[in-house]
Amino acid sequence: MSRAVLSIGSNIGDRFAHLQSVVDTLGPRVVAVSAVYSTAPWGGVEQQDFLNAVVVAEDSTRSAHDWLLLGRELEAAADRVRVQRWGPRSLDVDILTCCDAAGEVRSDDPELTLPHPRAHQRAFVLVPWLDVEGDGELTVGGVRRRLADLLAELDPAERGGVRRCDLSLSAPTLSAPTPPDASGRRREC
Repeated sequence: MSRAVLSIGSNIGDRFAHLQSVVDTLGPRVVAVSAVYSTAPWGGVEQQDFLNAVVVAEDSTRSAHDWLLLGRELEAAADRVRVQRWGPRSLDVDILTCCDAAGEVRSDDPELTLPHPRAHQRAFVLVPWLDVEGDGELTVGGVRRRLADLLAELDPAERGGVRRCDLSLSAPTLSAPTPPDASGRRREC
């Protein structure tokens, strides 16, 4: 078995549809999906706010590198263009952790560093991750740490910038998407 925790985000185009495309592609492999959150961009580049979520998926046929390739395929399908580091993007798919039959996958490969080297610094990752794994842990500096403790260590402004939306991503085994409002549009953050 291979289990991946994926952080997904979008701030260009139909942000919600880009996130939903990940869940749709994963289909029955989805184990859990967090709520959708609106967050200010991270990294100092001025741009529109992001929608972010975390998806946990399992697939006995995928390795950590297979999850990476799938993430890149999903980004390409959303017309992601890599122009500026931490710049705007239609879809960003990051692998936070991956476990296989031997346990947590660790990788220092420049293409795929696992566990994700900066996940513990980002409230927009930790808050939705806690939605789906309330007792979750992340290896930081070789030490297993509780997600809740890592989040508590972040600046209050960083934590406060992660706002839950009235949007729900749907998967075959999960709840239905948020219905449209009276105008026929989904409510955005």
